[in-house]
Amino acid sequence: MSKQVDIVNRKDLPPAEQAFELIHAIMHMHRARQLRGLHEGPSELTHMEGKALGHIARHPGATQSELVAHSRRDKAQIARLIGSLRERGLIETQVDAQDRRSQRMQLTADGQRLYETLQLQGRTLARLGMASLSAEESRQLVALLQKVEQSLSATQDEA
Repeated sequence: MSKQVDIVNRKDLPPAEQAFELIHAIMHMHRARQLRGLHEGPSELTHMEGKALGHIARHPGATQSELVAHSRRDKAQIARLIGSLRERGLIETQVDAQDRRSQRMQLTADGQRLYETLQLQGRTLARLGMASLSAEESRQLVALLQKVEQSLSATQDEA
């Protein structure tokens, strides 16, 4: 019933607002399916833990401060998240040689395997989501979304 109400309410919105409501709904569905896959898969990660794992995989040697800045989460929340990933053997940390107050993070072998599983799952969800579009429609959608992203980036301080 609520899905029907949401669809009806979206139709009354101006096109720009409809677009962002749809983007939000799509990302919500994607995250919900990804979380469900995480809970059914090899490890029970939260969404934020999965995001942190991905950041560390893409930025080996990242610090906690860098993860705080990237995620826009508070230091205490990130410290707990890092502790949890370390306790489960998914990441390891080493003291930074230049700044002994900082610790550099990297994935363990188990963390790398889990990250690769997450990547595969993300690609599968992306293919499923785009399955009804032609190759040209997919390219057009990406180009249009890039324009939206550029517009928002250019006006970041105005809102």
